[in-house]
Amino acid sequence: MDYKNIQELIKTVSDSEISCFEIETEGIRIKMEKKEQQVVVDRMPISTTEVDQVINPKISGNIATNEVYVQKLEDDIDIAKTIKDVSKTILEENVFVVKSPIVGTMYTSPSADAKNFVKVGSKVKIGDTLCILEAMKLMNEIESEVEGEIVEVLVSNEDMVEYGQPLFKIIQD
Repeated sequence: MDYKNIQELIKTVSDSEISCFEIETEGIRIKMEKKEQQVVVDRMPISTTEVDQVINPKISGNIATNEVYVQKLEDDIDIAKTIKDVSKTILEENVFVVKSPIVGTMYTSPSADAKNFVKVGSKVKIGDTLCILEAMKLMNEIESEVEGEIVEVLVSNEDMVEYGQPLFKIIQD
């Protein structure tokens, strides 16, 4: 099991509702446990007026209504999270990640005073230059392999990049 598979396994377990996971393969044993989040509640002194309000039937009707309202809000939040997760999954299916083919220094423009080749929101076509990677004094233009729109620039100008490191995310047309 290589490092990338272990990272993927950790992310999968973290994103799931599993609280404990253990695997043994190829002489490697991995055990992961998620600790439950602790909630600390401070006690607040209750005045007799508050106790009377809770006992009063007119108020207790409002409490029941508030509980229903809180439950509805919680349900709405759950629905919103589900929609966000689904939209993220759909979005990720159409996203092409441009990865560095070499180790080097990334340049976002042809010179210090020139404008960037691309930025978030830029439309690119196959063959458009996205950036330059300098390796051993050689300037290598990195071109787009797909048509689409730049949705994320993952590396800054003059950053050192590794082989296979993600540089850009492009939503394909």
